Amino acid sequence: MSHHPNSVRINKAISDSGYCSRRQADSIIEEGRVTINGVKATLGDRAMPEDEVRVDNKIIKENDTLVYVMLNKPVGITCTTDQRIEGNVVDFINHKERIFHVGRLDKPSEGLLLMTNDGDIVNKILRAGNKHEKEYIVKVDRPITKDFIMRMGSGVPLAELETTTKPCKVEQLSRFVFKIVLVQGLNRQIRRMCEYLGYDVEELQRIRIMNLTLGDLPLGEWRDLTNKEINELKSSVEDSDNSSFVDQKKTQEVKKPTKEIKRTTGGRRRRGRS
Repeated sequence: MSHHPNSVRINKAISDSGYCSRRQADSIIEEGRVTINGVKATLGDRAMPEDEVRVDNKIIKENDTLVYVMLNKPVGITCTTDQRIEGNVVDFINHKERIFHVGRLDKPSEGLLLMTNDGDIVNKILRAGNKHEKEYIVKVDRPITKDFIMRMGSGVPLAELETTTKPCKVEQLSRFVFKIVLVQGLNRQIRRMCEYLGYDVEELQRIRIMNLTLGDLPLGEWRDLTNKEINELKSSVEDSDNSSFVDQKKTQEVKKPTKEIKRTTGGRRRRGRS
């Protein structure tokens, strides 16, 4: 089916405005919160440059001021753009531009969180098929074994998500602490993997996303990415797939575990507003 060359998918039009990521745009379209020229939009609709696109009855326009922010997220802050939720990350940073998070860190976790209004870059970073690394330091509740390291690295079946995690790099750092490098970003992935093997996560910190590292950025503070960091980030994702989550669901085959096994027993820094 041919489309007008000037038209774009409605989820891309929303992400280009800086309102939210393309994946988040798919969700708000499904919730019926988006209209094109007064008509409720559906997934797959396209918009022309002259069309009036509204989210929650507010007009959105393409944003030509791109912002890239690194936050050292503290425990207790929720990765959501819904400002009705107390302790949301948008209010915590209190940035003058409307920015959204690239991926999530759950509320009990801390560390590096990338925030931007560049909707085009989000899916390129997040898609597991693009193999972009994210690195974490994790402390668990009991001594780590060689078997635990081996099984974490070889892929863990997560029946509740109907998938098995991709092989990843895992390294023991001390008796209770290990480092793990993922290319996936499943919901509560590390915590679920540890729980399956009979461990509880006590502390979880993300220290790297691709070329971006926390460095000496204090907990609870944020800074703009440097031009060098931005250029390296864009260069790394230049050839990456940026299709949305909805597009992925149409083509991706979910790998299910063969059987369910019970859990084993055995720039300038600024301080975010609290």
